[in-house]
Amino acid sequence: MIKVEHLSKIYGSTTAIEDVDFSVEKGEILGFLGPNGAGKTTTMRILSGYIPATAGTAKIAGYDVHEQSLEVRRNIGYLPETPPLYPDMTVEGFLQFVARIKGVAGGERHSRVNWSMERCQLQDKRKVLIRKLSKGYKQRVGIAQAIVHDPPVIILDEPTVGLDPKQIIEVRNLIKSLAGEHTILLSTHILPEVSMTCDRVTIINGGKVVATDTPDNLMSHLTAKGGYEIEIEGDIFSLEPMLKNLPGISQLEINSNSQTKRHVLLLTTDSHQEIGKDIAALIVNQGLDLYEMKRTRATLEDVFLNVITEESSSEAQLEEALETSEIE
Repeated sequence: MIKVEHLSKIYGSTTAIEDVDFSVEKGEILGFLGPNGAGKTTTMRILSGYIPATAGTAKIAGYDVHEQSLEVRRNIGYLPETPPLYPDMTVEGFLQFVARIKGVAGGERHSRVNWSMERCQLQDKRKVLIRKLSKGYKQRVGIAQAIVHDPPVIILDEPTVGLDPKQIIEVRNLIKSLAGEHTILLSTHILPEVSMTCDRVTIINGGKVVATDTPDNLMSHLTAKGGYEIEIEGDIFSLEPMLKNLPGISQLEINSNSQTKRHVLLLTTDSHQEIGKDIAALIVNQGLDLYEMKRTRATLEDVFLNVITEESSSEAQLEEALETSEIE
């Protein structure tokens, strides 16, 4: 439903995005993840027809964003980071207005407005002025205006930014309920948003796509970097070298409490082998008291930081190489 190929946008001497490629299948939620300033909003503005690209192509529902802009706009619902609301209109009046300008037929307009209010749980706010709504309800109205014409594609730019935890959960559940019937591109820099909502993730950094996969697959790449967190009590003098020599352990960090004589061991593994029983056996055989032992696994945050760090490191190495070659 969404296909982006070699998309670039340059403002003067500044490259906002460069050679961006990704696709979103029908009924899928794709999380567009990246730090602030990575190029997420620029990409979404191009897809929504708000600004033109410098190079590359983008198609939504089979229509070219540049050549068939009006058809693209009929097939998308767009919620920018700041919802485009008229504060002195009622919720129902605003949605009626939006439905009219988005080409919903007069005979269907009333039912479409009621449907969008129902999906966004706005029925009891239909006669309330938008300026009197909380930020969470304003965000719901923003989503309602994006879906009132029942578009096949919905583009949401930071839909939960600034909301409290309860409002975030409500908006997140609303977005998940729209999947299947709609294809959703969800831009965010909030990591839990992606892991709890999205089918796949595209990570963008510095205007370039640096990774695309399912959240589980992305995290599986760092599974080997998992490990164990263990709390023990006793003399660990002889235990430390034994653990360091145990196959599969790449790193050992010990945090000790001199008052309680307890120690927290943080072990990093670089193997897919299950070595928990070997670790526990070593501890028990050394006569130490084992209070707690738990697995630590890679999270989406670990993946994100790892990808961003690797990309930044590669760019720094390239710049250094270029500078060296210029000097030579």
